[in-house]
Amino acid sequence: MALKGLDIFKLTPKTNCKDCGVPTCMAFSMKVAQGALPIDACPHMTPEAIAQLTDATAPPMKTVHIGVGDAAHTLGGETVLMRHDKTFVSKSLYAVRLTDDMPAEVIDARLTEVAALDYERIGERMTTDLLFVSHGGGTADAYVALVEKARTAGRTLVLDVTDEEIAKAALAKVAGAGPVLHGATPDNYEAFYALASDADVALGVRASSLAELHDTVEALEKLGTKRLILDVGCASAKEAFAGAVQIRRAAISGGDRSFGYPSLVNIATLAAGNHHLATALASLFTLKYGSIIVLEKLDYALSLPLHGLRQNIFTDPQKPMKVDPGVYPLNGADPSAICAITCDFALTYFVVSGEFERSGVPTNLLISDAGGYSVLTSWAAGKFTASSIAKFIAEAGIEDKVTSRTLVIPGKVAVLKGELEEKLPGWTIVVGPNEAIQIVKFINELSA
Repeated sequence: MALKGLDIFKLTPKTNCKDCGVPTCMAFSMKVAQGALPIDACPHMTPEAIAQLTDATAPPMKTVHIGVGDAAHTLGGETVLMRHDKTFVSKSLYAVRLTDDMPAEVIDARLTEVAALDYERIGERMTTDLLFVSHGGGTADAYVALVEKARTAGRTLVLDVTDEEIAKAALAKVAGAGPVLHGATPDNYEAFYALASDADVALGVRASSLAELHDTVEALEKLGTKRLILDVGCASAKEAFAGAVQIRRAAISGGDRSFGYPSLVNIATLAAGNHHLATALASLFTLKYGSIIVLEKLDYALSLPLHGLRQNIFTDPQKPMKVDPGVYPLNGADPSAICAITCDFALTYFVVSGEFERSGVPTNLLISDAGGYSVLTSWAAGKFTASSIAKFIAEAGIEDKVTSRTLVIPGKVAVLKGELEEKLPGWTIVVGPNEAIQIVKFINELSA
């Protein structure tokens, strides 16, 4: 990053700055460039220099905040095209569509589904993030009533409406809740800019082509807003995908800041009535590059794989996902049920626990802290050993929580059996199968 000519270099170099604690002004500049210090940490900088540096060091995709309180979310802020280049910053958000021309019973069923879908997976809440409330051609009163009803679900709303008066009435019903006003077009962007500015909300922008979308965004930026969300279009799945990729590449690889905003993909329209296509597209745009993904509905059958995919993609690739160490009773296990142990790597936990659940045999699955690595990796690293397992059982009070003294260990670390028998007197150590797929047959035979 070029820092020449900025007012920061008008500062007199000093051996030690008592205000910011950085040895020299050049060192301060380097720390700013690395993101280690905020730009305004130095009180000697002029507002003009701060403004220039803030723009120069901002991510190529702007960060947009929506919602408030527990329903608050962050979009954008991305710096790379590929997750493994560094990491992705803001996860995709899943929205369920409601329209004012839906039968009342369908709307009620959707809202009931939204409320029911709420669970935790590896420390992250899995739920419907947003409600996409569309004006389907009904009256203004019908749309405003739907917005009022949708707000009771406790989710941030995306107001999908292009009529200025209806949008104004809807915004009044969700004032202070941080919704997204998704209705700016090349024809109405000035009026919708005014509405979004007055309500202090993010503004969604749509157009019939990427070129027209780009021109509209530039016009909105000239008006003074940089709190935008770009609709990639819904003429076809092919065009939507091309739009999402081109927008992201233009911002990150091409340096086009006018396309440096989060995107919205309306799969509810792209795959109307086709559940299988909707599932495939939701997976696709979770990978490439939907910031808000609108679905017709989101139930457990779709949530489990989709949220699991999102959790894998939107985590730091250098930090393995872990489950909390402890005792996990499966199939209604009580303290007398057989115990089995494995490491805390999330994928291992879900594969192993799934096979134990499929067996139907009550089992207390013990999860030991192994650094978030798989069984063989953690064993090779000295994190899943007889000593660490014995220490975990002692420190976690396992013997107070279970009465069974049968412990099944993974077959790939069968070498630990003898040492574990020495370190855990009174316990019967059983070597389990090498592969998770063999668990059902093994545990049924063991418990027979």
